[in-house]
Amino acid sequence: MSAGKVYIVDGARTPFLKARTEPGPFSASDLAVACARPVLARQPFKASQIDEVIVGCVIPAADEANIARLIALRLGCGKRVPAHTVQRNCASGLQAVATAAERIVLGRAHLVLAGGTEAMSRAPIQWNNAMSGWLGKMLRTRNPWQRMQALVRFRPALLKPVYSLLLGLTDPLVKLSMGQTAEIVAHRFGISRESQDVYALNSHQRLAAAFDGGAMNTEVETLYDTRENFYTEDTGLRRDTDLDQLAKLRPVFDRKYGQVTSGNSSQVTDGAAMLLLASEAAVKEHELSVLGEWVDHEWAGVDPSQMGLGPVHATARLLARRQMKMRDLQQMELNEAFAAQVLACQAAWDSAQYAREELGLDAPPGAMDPERLNPEGGAIANGHPVGASGARLVLHLLQALQRQGGGQGVATLCIGGGQGGAMLLRAEGAT
Repeated sequence: MSAGKVYIVDGARTPFLKARTEPGPFSASDLAVACARPVLARQPFKASQIDEVIVGCVIPAADEANIARLIALRLGCGKRVPAHTVQRNCASGLQAVATAAERIVLGRAHLVLAGGTEAMSRAPIQWNNAMSGWLGKMLRTRNPWQRMQALVRFRPALLKPVYSLLLGLTDPLVKLSMGQTAEIVAHRFGISRESQDVYALNSHQRLAAAFDGGAMNTEVETLYDTRENFYTEDTGLRRDTDLDQLAKLRPVFDRKYGQVTSGNSSQVTDGAAMLLLASEAAVKEHELSVLGEWVDHEWAGVDPSQMGLGPVHATARLLARRQMKMRDLQQMELNEAFAAQVLACQAAWDSAQYAREELGLDAPPGAMDPERLNPEGGAIANGHPVGASGARLVLHLLQALQRQGGGQGVATLCIGGGQGGAMLLRAEGAT
């Protein structure tokens, strides 16, 4: 039995903190709690009245197993509120929101706290298999002679570390990093280095204008660490960058022929975004104000070597089911994994050949109006904490739609492993 409409009541995110050369000051659960706590504090009901907590996270720490449950308990939801963690790579936060909406549609829940979190700077550095094997043999020794035999087999090469973050950003089947897949789609659609750098510069300028103009005030909660530092905006934002600086950066993923640089790519980042979803009945019962409405969502699979094109397929399928066109959207939030990937999605949406051969459509959906695409910047400027980005897109899109008097939009992103996710949302104008 359907429970009717699904509303996003409230939400917040942390400033996104660019990873430096050492672990960041916050764990993934710290970040989620920091932005969820003020959301819950604004509500007229107790945290224990929430039906479920769902959180996306790709690289939870070893002591944060089922991190959603840890977050729920730290927020004071109590032992009776169940929680589970979801993982769909870059779309984990979007998956959490989608799962929450589905639970409400099914009538299984009325209030769900959902979102995503990631502390990428704390991604574990591990021993390799050879070292693990040697340590295992050492632990099994029973006398000094066996221990000496094991010790003489030690080699310095055994100490070579395994960086889990680098492994996670590389597809295990096609053996390509996410940056290499961006090079592939850039080549396929003829995306130039200059156009990528121009797009990256615009992302920084748009985000800076959004912070300076107060557009982020209701979205971003101030973070405080234990060293008397506080953070009010995304630390990856480069207000002083220009095209000359971006042009000097060398390609990272294909050093000889490539075009994808650290300047026109998203950043490795720590951050969280959390939202409160409610059924129509819960909105009426608690007299809740509403940020917006979940309408629908869609997932799609693509060739992992061209994973950046996932949003093209997911969005096209979503719009076709809703009998909508790109022009019907007031705004689109397309995660900026790479400038090349965003521009390639725009080219694919506008390509009659791609529509016919890849999407199975008679006519292309058409590119999104560039002025309505990420008008306050995106992950190139504010970073891409993989577990949180999908939830951030939803939160930002709804708040932006409210500011411009309401309307509907799509939050979409590419997903490592060759997928795309898209969510259709609607908001009324701010009152």
